[in-house]
Order: sequence, then structure tokens, then C-alpha cells
Amino acid sequence: MKKFILLFSLLAFSNFTFSQQTYTVGNETLELKTETEGALDLLWNTINEQYRYFIKTEDGKIIELKNTKGTNNKYQEEYRPTLTKLTSMDVSKVNLTTYSLKSFIDKYNSSKDSNYVASKPRSKVKLRLGVFGGVTNNPFNKNTKNQKAALFGTELEVASDNADSAHSGFLNVRHTTDSDEFQYSATQIALGYRYRFINKANFNIYAQTKFATFTSSKITYTIVDPNDASALITVEDNATGFDAPFIFGLGADIKLGNGYLTLVYDSIFAAALDAQGNFSIDFAIGYKFNL
Repeated sequence: MKKFILLFSLLAFSNFTFSQQTYTVGNETLELKTETEGALDLLWNTINEQYRYFIKTEDGKIIELKNTKGTNNKYQEEYRPTLTKLTSMDVSKVNLTTYSLKSFIDKYNSSKDSNYVASKPRSKVKLRLGVFGGVTNNPFNKNTKNQKAALFGTELEVASDNADSAHSGFLNVRHTTDSDEFQYSATQIALGYRYRFINKANFNIYAQTKFATFTSSKITYTIVDPNDASALITVEDNATGFDAPFIFGLGADIKLGNGYLTLVYDSIFAAALDAQGNFSIDFAIGYKFNL
């Protein structure tokens, strides 16, 4: 058993050292991973919480693909003329992401060597943990005076590590508070899906739907005492329920530090819930941490 563990450890270590090597680039000594090997090698790693990409040529020269900000605070996309010089190929649709660069380098290497075999891109999952707070008028509940209430919650978002992917899923937990004017409170757990129809490196805008919810709610109201018409009694009604409401909303993420500032206009309408006559007000602002 000990021999097996030792052999396994050696194999794992040898695989690690093969896939990640030390390179000297300018004045830096960097540990870089090899994504593709061919006429051009694609090297990369996450350094100081930033993705950095490099091209290694057949003569061993290592060139960094850069995308720095200019004085106008716009990205300069220096990596595109660098790739054009190396390949003489159209780079207009190449993004500075692992998936996009790998696809481009695979295409170039295939054009230089008919026996080149492109490896399948590694699909990884990334997680984001968010917290948020906002205001709502509980648009799918009877709220005759259109009273507003505070909401707060947390969320776990699951997406592909491929930065080009526009799809993600999320598990959302939120609590809506009551008020003196509208004594309704609820805690909701929801499963949902997002599609980013604008998906940039520093911001994205998406549509989302909550397709499954579990809600625990409490409403307090007064009625006339059936035994005394001049008196009122307070009734507290508790309920739980599972629904497939398909609640639709819009949101945006803005890159900030090691995560995103997030803005959401939730509960615009629902396919399986009745609106109660009030224009939907359901806004939240929060922050998502990259895990």
C-alpha cells in the first residue's frame, strides 16, 4: 500500500511539473501552464489575481499578450497586433481569454502542421458568492396601498470558467421584511438561470429567470370579531409553498476588485403568477465575490 501511495505521488508530481514550468520573461521569473503545444505554444497563469497569457515561438522566444489601459481609460488591445505579427491571421474576433486564445492558436497550429491535434478545452466551474439588499413592493402579492418593503439576501452563482460563456445558474435566498403599513414578510429560496446578452471583461448585462421557488411567508391582518361587531381581532396567516413561477428580471455586473458590483431589477413579471395591479418595484444592489 505504501509503495502504491508513493508511486501515485510521484506520478502526480511529474504530471504537475510537466504542465507547469518556470520561465524567465523580461525581469520576471514566472510559473506558467502550457495550454497548447505546436508551432506556437500558449502559456498562461493567474498572477496577482490577474490572468496573464504568453506565446512561445519555435525558437524559444516568449512574448506576453497584453491589454493595458491607456490615458483615456480604454483598453489598448496590444495582444491583437502581436498575434497578427506572429500568425498573419485575422484577429478581430479574438478575446484575451483562455478559450478564445486556445481556439485561435489551435487554428494556426493546424494550418502549419496537418498532423496537429487540438486538445479539447478544459471545462472548469467557477463560483461567485453574493450578498445584496434592496426594496420591493411585493408585486405578486395583494398590496392595495402599494407599500414598499426592504429585502436582503445572499446568492451562489455557478458558471463556466470560460470567460466567453454567457450562461450561468444560481441559488438565491432572500428575505422580504414587513412594515406597519403592510404586515407581510417572506423568505424565498429560488433556483434560476442567467443569460448574458452583453458579456464584456469588465461588465455584463443579463436576463434571468427564477424557474423554481420555495417560499415561507407570514401575513398579519385584522378582521371584525364575529362575536363582537364593534371589535377587531388580529389574524396571523403562515404559509409555505413550492412553485415553478418563471419570474423574469434584468441585471448587470460591474467588475470591482476581486468580484463584481451587481445591480438587479428582479420580478418584472412572472409567467405563472398573477400581477396584483401595481407596477413592479423590485430593485437590489450587492457585491459578488469570486471564490
